[in-house]
Amino acid sequence: MIPGGGQPNMQQLLQQAQKMQQDLAKAQEELARTEVEGQAGGGLVKATVTGSGELRSLKIDPKAVDPEDTETLADLVVAAVQAANENAQTLQQHKLGPLAQGLGGGGIPGLPF
Repeated sequence: MIPGGGQPNMQQLLQQAQKMQQDLAKAQEELARTEVEGQAGGGLVKATVTGSGELRSLKIDPKAVDPEDTETLADLVVAAVQAANENAQTLQQHKLGPLAQGLGGGGIPGLPF
């Protein structure tokens, strides 16, 4: 509802919704280009993912490779990828949070999102 009892201008609301949608798409594109890193084992294993969570690279220090203990190396790889994905999620919340709140938090009066 518009203060004063008037009806919201539908054209204006649609323009606001379209701008928010464009801003969201732009932020998602930026996330897909941004890379974040996670590491495990004090940096012995490093994983790089995009802000949208796509694994881009995995670096393993030769000191982490023990042919007799591949389980530890596998655990380090998993931990590094998880850390990178957590960093990507933090980045997503930072970039998309305000936009998502606008869509889901009643940012446009009269619309259900």
